[in-house]
Amino acid sequence: MTPAANTWRCDGSLNTKQTSHSFDVARQGYVNLLPVQQKKSKAPGDSQASIEARQRFLNTGYYESLQALVCQQINKLLQHPAETKKPINWLDIGCGEGYYTVAMTKMGMHNLIAADISKPAVTNLAKTCKATGRLWFQQHQKALDKTAAVYPLVTNAAHLPLASQSVKGISSIFSLILPEVFADALVDDGYLVIAKPDAGHLATMREALFDDVREHDSDKFLEVLRPYFTLIDTHRVSSQMVLSAAHLADLMTMTPYSYRARNEKRTALLNSAEDKAFHTEAKFVVYVLQKKAAAL
Repeated sequence: MTPAANTWRCDGSLNTKQTSHSFDVARQGYVNLLPVQQKKSKAPGDSQASIEARQRFLNTGYYESLQALVCQQINKLLQHPAETKKPINWLDIGCGEGYYTVAMTKMGMHNLIAADISKPAVTNLAKTCKATGRLWFQQHQKALDKTAAVYPLVTNAAHLPLASQSVKGISSIFSLILPEVFADALVDDGYLVIAKPDAGHLATMREALFDDVREHDSDKFLEVLRPYFTLIDTHRVSSQMVLSAAHLADLMTMTPYSYRARNEKRTALLNSAEDKAFHTEAKFVVYVLQKKAAAL
């Protein structure tokens, strides 16, 4: 596939029918590579309302500590002398509206593929990157500020439109964990950076919304990764938050709690925050893994 500013063209050499295809670049700057048959609903992924709520909430800085930790770990991996001498491709899977993606553009990779199944989310990311000169075809601006070239893609994580062994690293921030797919896309000794909610994440909020609170078990997926990846390091970070009713409403909307909790519970919690700011703690765990040489 050959990317260009207006249209991406596939020559068909890798499919059995040798059929060529073209994919138009949307005016916002993203490319939709999600076939209809891979959609499980009319509008898969996060809704526009969820994305707008997440933007408002994240812009307050409550999750800056996690953003900084993720970028710090990626930067440490890519600043190794063996990595700085060659072009680096990185995949941010489940990129959402781009809060973490945009911060990653300064971490030393050359090409940053930002993929999500939500069209509204990728549209938002593309708008941001286009306005700041970060898209792949804005090479002049990219050269000036040394940011990575961003490729915003609407696609299915389980069917990545990437060649085998084409990326040096993958970040998955609160997104799906697909061991075989990730191992296939990564070069030998490539990296995987995963962020998940840690035990105790938003505990007071969950206690207010649910009668039966299940604790986060972030380590549970490490076993399925073991055949393909070696765990290099684990880092934890937390942030105390004092939330107004508006910020609390946005936090609920951007989490699964918005539809899992009963309406009367949500209303009661928001009403209480109108009278007194709500206190809770965000707790995250970040795993750094490396692909095993024998994987796949």
